[in-house]
Amino acid sequence: MKTGKLIVFSAPSGSGKTTLVNYLLEQNLTLGFSVSATSRKPRGKEENGKDYYFLNKDTFREKIKENAFVEYEEVYNGSFYGTLKSELERIWRTGKHILFDIDVKGGLNIKAQYPEKTFAVFVKPPSIKELEKRLRDRGTENEYKIQQRLNKSAAELKFSKDFDAVLINDDLNKAKEEVQRLVEKFLFS
Repeated sequence: MKTGKLIVFSAPSGSGKTTLVNYLLEQNLTLGFSVSATSRKPRGKEENGKDYYFLNKDTFREKIKENAFVEYEEVYNGSFYGTLKSELERIWRTGKHILFDIDVKGGLNIKAQYPEKTFAVFVKPPSIKELEKRLRDRGTENEYKIQQRLNKSAAELKFSKDFDAVLINDDLNKAKEEVQRLVEKFLFS
């Protein structure tokens, strides 16, 4: 497989997209996970090359100048995220399709560049109130960051109409079944 298909998962932070992506990676679907690059510092037990490629801001900006990204964005002031072209090549060399867990704008950028090969899924929380509860239950961010994420979520929800599928994650087991059905249909049709 010189180039496989691309499956994009985007959602407001706290919607459960990473849980669904990890579930799909456990299935036997020939998927490779695209590790994003970021200029932020690692959180908790995050590992370089597994969770993200952690680059300092200067290195990230240098890679932008080198045109090394398929897509990138300054998601929060001073915090860059993006997908390295080398990451797509790495996964395709293994004969796998690419699974992304990325920001809403990044997901739409991937879809715009590979429209015939991309299936884009938007994961919605059941409500903003539930989203806020999930963010608080994580216990990983201060009040300012939570409010920043909630404000960003309101803007991101407006983009859901631009995705191929919208999945409301109100029952995790049902969401897992539905996401597997959607992805299998895309891969094998």
